[in-house]
Amino acid sequence: MVALRCALVAATLCGTSSAFTPVGLKGSGLKSLRRPSVSKEPSSSVETLLTAAPPKEKVKETGKMVAGKESDSSIRQILGVRGAGDTEDLWKIRVQLMKPVTWIPLIWGVVCGAAASGNYHTFNPFDPSAVPAGLAFEDFLKSFACMILAGPLLTGFTQTINDWYDREIDAINEPYRPIPSGRISEDEVKQQIWGLLLAGLALAYGLDQWAGHERPDIFLLSLFGSGVSYIYSAPPLKLKQSGWIGNYALGSSYISLPWWCGQLMFGSLNWQTVVLTLLYSIAGVGIATVNDFKSVEGDRALGLHSLPVAFGIDRAKWIAAGLIDVTQLGVAAYIASLGEDLYAGILLGLIIPQMILQKMYLLEDPVEYDVKYQASAQPFLVFGILTTALACGSHFG
Repeated sequence: MVALRCALVAATLCGTSSAFTPVGLKGSGLKSLRRPSVSKEPSSSVETLLTAAPPKEKVKETGKMVAGKESDSSIRQILGVRGAGDTEDLWKIRVQLMKPVTWIPLIWGVVCGAAASGNYHTFNPFDPSAVPAGLAFEDFLKSFACMILAGPLLTGFTQTINDWYDREIDAINEPYRPIPSGRISEDEVKQQIWGLLLAGLALAYGLDQWAGHERPDIFLLSLFGSGVSYIYSAPPLKLKQSGWIGNYALGSSYISLPWWCGQLMFGSLNWQTVVLTLLYSIAGVGIATVNDFKSVEGDRALGLHSLPVAFGIDRAKWIAAGLIDVTQLGVAAYIASLGEDLYAGILLGLIIPQMILQKMYLLEDPVEYDVKYQASAQPFLVFGILTTALACGSHFG
């Protein structure tokens, strides 16, 4: 069963690992100013045709480049990342506000929670005596519904409300974004915020009924997570202004909450699992800090107290690496103390490459190599979270 779970989740990650890679900025698009050039009059009609019409190959090549740029812009719009096109299609704008690229870690968290429950069933067609196909399909539908809750609905709500409260800053720094550009009205944004929140809470309550909960645990968890999302973005608390509290709120929202949702759908939470996921959220503070190095000047100007602003880049890079490594080493030690030596060994094997990559990129120059570090190290961290979940499922499930 464990092997099947590993194979299933590994297949899932292969399709989504690129989502953990930070998206780079495109060029500014500014054109250089040139004086108009003066050319000689063509001496013949043939020369006129040659100078007036570009070669066919050039036309085709230019057409492909334009089509490629338009396609790239459309994809970026659907994913909700920078470089998206300026469309007037309201539904595309709504999706752009929800930032689908940010749903993937939450979906992964649900998978880990389901694995940690020890009660997620997979179907093996080569073993007729194994789990019935109907039960496996029902579990798949349950997990898929949890993914819809954690991803499009509640993360979509979080991203929309964050853009709403950042609209004044975006009007200065990124005026092309949907809200400051006026491509979506104030009423339409508020409708989206309330629609996603209420739909998410309704689905959460339905999942509690499906799971047979006497107490609506998933509903209460969703209500709590929505509250954290609000105070993260909205004044007067606006947790995102604090490097420690804001990044921990972000880390727990992306790691702990979807894990708990997936585990509650298939079983019950225990204090050991809660502690482990909260510890991994501390590692999330380190990960979030890596994303702050390139925006030190902007954060300082806006009054955002990120760790690089508070401690300086040189100290903050060691803090980030320490939070990531010490947390995972502590989790590996705890798993070993439970007698799950295989999982502890696998987790240790996933931590070592991260430390090597930190030496190569993060500690060398976190501003220059932040993207390279995140792209190369995060898959090991993500598999480490899965390994921890499988250890929990093996020991407590």
